[in-house]
Amino acid sequence: MLHEYRDIITHMKESEENNAHFLHIFDKHNALDDQIAAGEKGAMTDLELEKLKKEKLLLKDEAYTILMAYKKEHNL
Repeated sequence: MLHEYRDIITHMKESEENNAHFLHIFDKHNALDDQIAAGEKGAMTDLELEKLKKEKLLLKDEAYTILMAYKKEHNL
C-alpha cells in the first residue's frame, strides 16, 4: 500500500507509539489485501469481495490523509 511513500512509512514506524492509529490502518489494509487475494480464488462471493475491497479503499484513503499530514508536519 502506498509504495511511493515507503520512506515516510518507515519514518512513521520508527515512532510507533506516536503513529499507532496509522500503523493499525496499515496492518488492517494488508490483512484485507490477503483476504481479498484468497477470496478471488473462489473462497468468497462477489458481494463479500466487493465489501472487502470497499473497506480496503477506505483504509487506503485514511492512511493517505494521515501520511500527507505527517509529511507536511515533519517537512519530508
